[in-house]
Amino acid sequence: MIPALNEAPNLPTVVNSVPTSALRALGWETEVIVVDNASTDDTAAVAAALGATVVSQPERGYGNAYHAGFRAAKGDVIATGDADCTYPFDSLPELLGTLAEADVEFMTTNRLRRENRSAMKRSHTVANYALSALSRALFRNGLRDSQSGMWVFRRYVWDGVDVKSTGMAFSQEIKNAATRAGYRYLEVPIEYRNRQGEVKLNALPDGMANLRQLFEHRFRRSGGERTARYERRHTPA
Repeated sequence: MIPALNEAPNLPTVVNSVPTSALRALGWETEVIVVDNASTDDTAAVAAALGATVVSQPERGYGNAYHAGFRAAKGDVIATGDADCTYPFDSLPELLGTLAEADVEFMTTNRLRRENRSAMKRSHTVANYALSALSRALFRNGLRDSQSGMWVFRRYVWDGVDVKSTGMAFSQEIKNAATRAGYRYLEVPIEYRNRQGEVKLNALPDGMANLRQLFEHRFRRSGGERTARYERRHTPA
């Protein structure tokens, strides 16, 4: 699943990097879903021409795009990543293999490795480290990269968590909701690549919104995450 806002130039590279033939050989049937988040360019048309399923979300926001996309998703496993060429969709066979071999329900990825430093602005790197450290302190889940946008998880996990964020904080919230709910989880390192096209992140306002969300989520009372423990026991992995 790929949320996209004015990413028409990047979509051929991103969609074609999904190794559908290799996945089919391993027994995985793949549907590529592009969520058009009120783009003003040809994002939807390009995605459709590439064979992707296009989901329209007229309300802008990273989280809004995922809420719409997850409602439309029908597969047993969902894999995510951005439309800016940064995430390694070509690594999906290995990532899905790890999900199965490790017998986990939610798998997230760590971009914050020395090898990836050139792909991220220093200010963004510092902010990611700071938010991730605070997230670990509040939720005690040990995740090194709370802001990574690539996750691979079993579809029922989404039905068992209560994720409210409509913006960039969605990424940290889904991780913390899944781990807090008791799902089996794992974080694995990935290659992170140079962004192509216009940067959509608004560093200061998005960072402050993420900071607020961490505290709101930590002290939120919600039945949704307790329900997830019940679902975990009664749904086959």
